[in-house]
Amino acid sequence: QLQASGGGLVQAGGSLGLSCAASGSILRLHIMEWYRQAPGNQRELVARRTSSGDTVYSESVKGRFTISRDNAKNTAYLQMNSLKPEDTAVYYCKAFVSTGRGWDWYWGQGTQVTVSS
Repeated sequence: QLQASGGGLVQAGGSLGLSCAASGSILRLHIMEWYRQAPGNQRELVARRTSSGDTVYSESVKGRFTISRDNAKNTAYLQMNSLKPEDTAVYYCKAFVSTGRGWDWYWGQGTQVTVSS
């Protein structure tokens, strides 16, 4: 229902863009969130964007990451710039969506981001 893509290997200081595309019964994305989980760590919220356009970022990524959305494509994005080795993690998208049966939260599968020093 939510398909995350765009992860990969990049050198420190580089950039990557992640996508999270909705499909199937999902009619519209409302609240979009990106999380990440590094080995041995808890999953943490990286960025959130509401349907009104309000955004929240974790302190560790503020100024480097940008969350955005394309309503026409029902897709959310996470642009990651000035990447650091500590950004290495599996990244997950999560969305509060409307479907034909109401509203619900959906998780996408993870996509690996590896930043080499």
